[in-house]
Amino acid sequence: MKFIHLADLHLGKSLFGVSMIDNGDQEFWMDCFLEKVEELRPDAIVIAGDVYDRSTPSGEAVVLLNDMLTRLDNMGIPVLMIAGNHDSGQKLSFAESILAKQQIHIAGIVMREISHVTIPERAGSGEVTFWLLPYLFPAMAVQKLGDESIGDYETAVRRLLERQNIDFSKRNVLVAHQNVTADGREAERGGSESMVGGVGQVDYRVFDGFDYVALGHIHASCSVGRREVRYAGSPLCYHFNETRQPSKGFLLVELPEKGKDIKITSIPVRPLHPMREIRGTAEEVLEEAESGREEKEYLKVVVTDRRITPELSEQIRGLFGRRGSMIMELVSDFHDLTFAASLPGEHREVKTIEEYFVELYRERKAQAEPEEKDLDLFRFAAQQVQSRQTEEKKEESVREDSEKLLEYILKQ
Repeated sequence: MKFIHLADLHLGKSLFGVSMIDNGDQEFWMDCFLEKVEELRPDAIVIAGDVYDRSTPSGEAVVLLNDMLTRLDNMGIPVLMIAGNHDSGQKLSFAESILAKQQIHIAGIVMREISHVTIPERAGSGEVTFWLLPYLFPAMAVQKLGDESIGDYETAVRRLLERQNIDFSKRNVLVAHQNVTADGREAERGGSESMVGGVGQVDYRVFDGFDYVALGHIHASCSVGRREVRYAGSPLCYHFNETRQPSKGFLLVELPEKGKDIKITSIPVRPLHPMREIRGTAEEVLEEAESGREEKEYLKVVVTDRRITPELSEQIRGLFGRRGSMIMELVSDFHDLTFAASLPGEHREVKTIEEYFVELYRERKAQAEPEEKDLDLFRFAAQQVQSRQTEEKKEESVREDSEKLLEYILKQ
């Protein structure tokens, strides 16, 4: 059995106010990906959640996914897809019964009996059952299983899997979208997913018995606990933190006979606009802008020896712009104690907790500014974080903080 594992497409994503659909990034990636699919001719395509960037996707994002699924259907390749935490399960699984007749299998909503599909190998030498588990909250498991004792993510996933009639003497693949850990250690995070570190942990041993676990949620391509429990990573860089990760693309998984070693190959897909961070003195940055060879990049530029003036900003943006590159972030980490208190937030390396909330809000809202009620919520949340740090309660459950935040929001 040979199948492709990808995840975290985040169709409709905007990066610093730039739509990655309007600017051609996601359509270009999709064309390159589908070319490779035609070459590889896999038995199936697995998409492990966060298909869209938002629970209410744009019309353009829906059209892009429709085009992808149509082209895969024309190739006769089955698709197995689940909802992630960014998706609306109800919207993603619209017309799932009809689409299943076209070998497009979508699990958007968690059910007591997990959706599963058995796919035969093209060569006719066997079959593999794929178990499709959308992003699972503990409350969902309580509702579906009627088990009030479920209070955390790991227990929720474990109890749900225990209820399934799985024949582990045969080959089984689980598709899931969770924060999977190994002995309490999380996989490397990047981008917006780094904001939820420590939330929703599920130990990899919960998936013992499955021949391969196709994961989504973490944007880095990596294994957790054992090599067959694997994150595909996002297909494109969606944050400058992610430029430190290995090249983006997808995984080709070759599943041999039961008990034999699985072959996992990472296949890169070149982006339309590579992302890169440039760090140096103003002179070094200007020299790179004038003499560098790279073109059509998305750039973060960090000046280390001076503050950003309008004149310097115009000069840097103009030089890189001639190469077709776009500067997404232009910041300074120059520390001048005389002026530090007067520097705007975006020109400081050390930010307050509130500023991190504001940055995340802008990223998710296409650079729109938060309203005063949003800022009040950020301040309240920051106070809870600072209180925990002061009282040395970092190891406590986040449930108490979540309840306080919910109570605050309801009062508003």
